Amino acid sequence: MRVYSAVYIAGLRRYSTYRAATLAGILTNSVFGCINAAVLLALFSVRPLINGYDAADAVTQVFVCQALVATVAILGPPLDLGERIRSGAVGTDLLRPVPLLGWWLAEDMGRATFSIVFRDVPTLLIGTVLFDLLLPGTAGHWAAVLASVALAAVIGFALRYLYELAGFWILDTRGIWAVVGLVGPVAAGVLLPLPLFPPGVADVLRALPWASMIQIPAEITLGKESLPGGSAAGGLALQAGWAAALLLLGARLTSAATRKVVVQGG
Repeated sequence: MRVYSAVYIAGLRRYSTYRAATLAGILTNSVFGCINAAVLLALFSVRPLINGYDAADAVTQVFVCQALVATVAILGPPLDLGERIRSGAVGTDLLRPVPLLGWWLAEDMGRATFSIVFRDVPTLLIGTVLFDLLLPGTAGHWAAVLASVALAAVIGFALRYLYELAGFWILDTRGIWAVVGLVGPVAAGVLLPLPLFPPGVADVLRALPWASMIQIPAEITLGKESLPGGSAAGGLALQAGWAAALLLLGARLTSAATRKVVVQGG
């Protein structure tokens, strides 16, 4: 655990050095949040209720999404793992006395922790000042939201790890990122809240892992009955299931990939 703690702290310190980038990210998320909110407000002015969502719900989800987008890294950045596999530097990583998956998880959780405190919170505060957001009113509700955000960060890491791990077989993962860069935001509810899709489509998308990064945390924040089981506990259970399944898959594939590693050029 001492090694993982050190790696976690290193990840936290690494991202805390990019202060200008953090401020730029907050500004970008806030501007996109305002633009998306304005579009949805125009939509709901014509149709006040869509599949259980009203204007306040939609605007709240927009800013929850903008707050989370950096934490879960659904749009990137990729882990450095893919490039290290391509260059052969992963050979050094495999010599460390800790599992490859655990090392990268600890490092990325440091990044996510910094993002939660210094990007998520300011973005959400700006949204609260500019719009009438529907935020939790009790400590228990906030605790459920925080647990959901933590699970969303783990799922985001696990998916990115799997994308990068494919480099052991295909060497260059840019093609995978090109595809998931289009599919992920749609399936997660980044571009449009999933309840605005036809009900059957929304139900399928909500069950996929990408939705557990954005849509499920947003619905837990809003206290929606569309969550699995109709409660925050059902949403958290879905997220926990995906987190465990993806990490287990990552561990199994890591084991398969590293049984025989051929480093390019030697």
